[in-house]
Amino acid sequence: MLATRIRQKDGIFYFASYPAKDVLEKVRFISRFYGDGEEIAPQNIPHNDEVAQFIARIERNDEAFQRLLSRAKVRQLKNFYEMAVSQPPIPGTVLLFTAEQLRFTALSGQESVGHLQEPDSKYLIIDGQHRLAALHFYLKEHPTEASSINVPCVIFDGKSEDFAAEMFVIINSTPTRINKSHLVDLYERVSWADPDKRFASRMVEDMYSESDSPLRYRINRLGGRSQQDKWILQAELFNEIHRWVSGDWKKIIRVTNVYREGERYYGVIRDFFKAAQKVWGNAWGHDAYMVTKPVTLKAMVRVCVDLARADADPADGRVKRWEERLAPWQGQIRAFRSEGFYERFPAKGQIERVSRIHRDLAKMAGIETKGGRRGE
Repeated sequence: MLATRIRQKDGIFYFASYPAKDVLEKVRFISRFYGDGEEIAPQNIPHNDEVAQFIARIERNDEAFQRLLSRAKVRQLKNFYEMAVSQPPIPGTVLLFTAEQLRFTALSGQESVGHLQEPDSKYLIIDGQHRLAALHFYLKEHPTEASSINVPCVIFDGKSEDFAAEMFVIINSTPTRINKSHLVDLYERVSWADPDKRFASRMVEDMYSESDSPLRYRINRLGGRSQQDKWILQAELFNEIHRWVSGDWKKIIRVTNVYREGERYYGVIRDFFKAAQKVWGNAWGHDAYMVTKPVTLKAMVRVCVDLARADADPADGRVKRWEERLAPWQGQIRAFRSEGFYERFPAKGQIERVSRIHRDLAKMAGIETKGGRRGE
């Protein structure tokens, strides 16, 4: 395959033009895509293929969301291919990745143009799954046009899995391409992410996925587009946890095992919400109450930070100990009814209301807030 080798600082990648039919045979789809009466099933992803698992997790973060998104987006792109005549149907490059080290043989007298070996396995699509899925369905209906369409591709080879994951973030990290909630998922995988953000994102991941988390599967990782019942946006929860972590970061990095410290911090917030869940009783997760709405959950994270500062240890018996500490909240459950809630907690906006609820909840439980005295 004829290709152009491109050097940028220490990085090398390749630009090539693939005939439409050829590129579709050389890539693997890791998400499900739908056409009219047909679908592209995702290929099985080996457990050891971390980058494919990683991108699939972002692409298929919520099954219902992905099904609706892919169907509509693929249809739009397919329609565009049908309408495009003088303008190119695929003017932008598709980004492909292979872990194999490809051999490049420069042409005589050329340094950057030559023949590029093709990989033995199929390419992973870092960017362009929807465009190629639409091309697949388009060529099903217009097979004779395959010869007139060539797909511009940028090929990355021989790099680590984290390199491909980071490239995925770089390509998709504009406001119109990937939302803040998705970026939280990616902090741990990119080299330029601050370590405190990685630490906080790992805690959020545990809050979402661990079986002992009171918030398991209740965190909206799709930036508001989930069709399932969720309590708080991942980005909102991340902001509160990162606020806690960044305030403690100098202390955190002094420990020998930061990963183990992350488990300890997760244990603290998990136990706090376990205690809170018992105290709130039937109001926990009930639509008629604001207990598990974002404004209250964020305020409770701040109370957790205040309480942990004074009473995190010992971990044994912590849930019971904190349940007794938060018991005064039971007498205020009616104040957290949805009806009239904003009148009972008046504020100029959501930021001020979170701060107010934080102070009120801490005062009820006799917990000292940062910068204040107990009961203030």
